[in-house]
Amino acid sequence: MSASHPIPRTPLMALDLALSDLMGRVTPLSGTESVALVDADRRILAEDLVSELQVPPHDNSSMDGYALRAADVTAPGVVLPVSQRIAAGHVGVALEPGTCARIFTGAPMPTGADAVVMQEDTREVGGNIHGVHVDVVPQPGQWVRRAGEDVRRGTVVLGEGTRLSAASIGLAAGIGRARLSVRVRPRVALFSTGDELVMPGEVAPSDMPPGAIYNSNRFFLRVLMQRLGCEVSDLGIVPDRREATVAALKTAADHHDLILTSGGVSVGEEDHIKPAVQQLGSLDLWQIAMKPGKPFAYGVVRRDAGAGVAAGQTCHFIGLPGNPVSSFVTFLLLVRPFLLRLQGALESGSLTLPRAYRMRADFDLPRADKRREFLRVRRNDQGGLDLFPNQSSGVLTSASWADGLVDNPAGTTIASGDLVDYIAFSDLLP
Repeated sequence: MSASHPIPRTPLMALDLALSDLMGRVTPLSGTESVALVDADRRILAEDLVSELQVPPHDNSSMDGYALRAADVTAPGVVLPVSQRIAAGHVGVALEPGTCARIFTGAPMPTGADAVVMQEDTREVGGNIHGVHVDVVPQPGQWVRRAGEDVRRGTVVLGEGTRLSAASIGLAAGIGRARLSVRVRPRVALFSTGDELVMPGEVAPSDMPPGAIYNSNRFFLRVLMQRLGCEVSDLGIVPDRREATVAALKTAADHHDLILTSGGVSVGEEDHIKPAVQQLGSLDLWQIAMKPGKPFAYGVVRRDAGAGVAAGQTCHFIGLPGNPVSSFVTFLLLVRPFLLRLQGALESGSLTLPRAYRMRADFDLPRADKRREFLRVRRNDQGGLDLFPNQSSGVLTSASWADGLVDNPAGTTIASGDLVDYIAFSDLLP
């Protein structure tokens, strides 16, 4: 075709559509394993967790003080003899009318008592009786934790597909579970492409050859995947050659659930990932209308070379851009939910873009981009957002400095004082 009739470009896919398409291609891994509670952090629960008891198991005091009948104290200053002492882990006897029980936080309420007066609202009485002045008029139920107010017997306290946190592990311990059934870890093969890449520690900064750069992507991607519960096989750096790329993909496909690459997914003559994946399988998603992160790719690679691998099986493939900020942002927005879904996570917030908060921009963005843009920003002490001055996709300092992203629609400028959509890294980072 002549230069006056250029080949039309395929329109870039919108991010929301790409994420929806990506989620539709994931079938959760079927395998499960039993792990001890201390090893279950960030794993995906493979069963509904049903409580066999109620928590707390009995009415108990939420304060150090005195358990009594509220009806026995009709005015401040009533003196009640202390008939018993109840510590946590011990059970008292039925409370006699007109008396009170010295009680401590967590101790079971004695039968007959319906309120607790904290010790700060009492004064000890000397003399022949051991008693207290009650200086307030208590209400029934005051400072009493009711049996089952936390967990009812027979209820599902954590649903299948929950990503376990420190609090949810504590909840599981509170109902007596020592082990949990969780989804198996995804097996991910990670490699980078690029003849310019050098590993830290192998070459000193002073000896770096012209055009060489250290491979930063390999390190943050591996950390992010490990935090997401993946078993990562680091295949290192693959040279910028078609046959080397094909060989790396073949080797990785047979023994992994996902191949994740960094670099080589653009359209240059040295970008071999796209044709290599198409040779071994299919490339089903390529190029997203977002900045940074346009050259994102998804496809599948056939598993047909390894022993014991059934013909027709495929391994997921995701190719990230080589620029570090592009790789970082596309991982958080697209790979993170993909990996959670692969493990069977069902919580909607894990599988979509996190909720954005409306915040004030304390910066100007006078030039609009034709793509949806994710700006690296940080909250300031005045309650607004500051913009990192260099938003280049090669400036990883911007991601390290920032605490979140502004999700800026395509074609939109920003003036200081405008409200913008802010996504916190704390909602994105695993």
